Amino acid sequence: MEAFLVSTGIVALAEVGDKTQLLAFILAAKFRKPVPIILGVLVSTIANHALAGAVGAWVIAQIGPEALRWVLGISFIAMAGWTLIPDKFDEKDMKLARFGVFVTTVIAFFMAEMGDKTQVATIALVARYHDFYSVVMGTTLGMMVANVPAILLGDRIAGRMPVRLVHTIAALIFAVLGVATLMGAGKALGV
Repeated sequence: MEAFLVSTGIVALAEVGDKTQLLAFILAAKFRKPVPIILGVLVSTIANHALAGAVGAWVIAQIGPEALRWVLGISFIAMAGWTLIPDKFDEKDMKLARFGVFVTTVIAFFMAEMGDKTQVATIALVARYHDFYSVVMGTTLGMMVANVPAILLGDRIAGRMPVRLVHTIAALIFAVLGVATLMGAGKALGV
């Protein structure tokens, strides 16, 4: 349960102001069809985070527990710094509109998530908790928690969200996880 809750919370916080959340705002404003956009975000997130979770499981099998502890600790601390860097949306992600709302959303979100903070966090969290399903379900829920309001409320909430504060909280959580991992928290998990 801890893996699910931590994964949900970290990704929900890290996603605020992220390029995929900016993409959600843009898709909502452009198409004004929230249901296919929400379903597209869900499908692309499940696919993307399942792929990331598989990479995390592969990492567990390749690296010994002591090396894994150091890699994960440093990775979480790096994620803390990366979370503080604001994302920018690239307009090329919207050139897919000819495929319809749902397919455009699936493709654009999947591509925007490749190598993104939340995908890297999913890899690290699966490696940290050794729990593919709980982490992927949690990171997917975290994406939905952050993006569904963006899709439904769009511009009305964009200017009111304290993005810097939310990113700072997410960065602190990543930093705490990193330091705790380096100090040996999780040895019972083989990390």
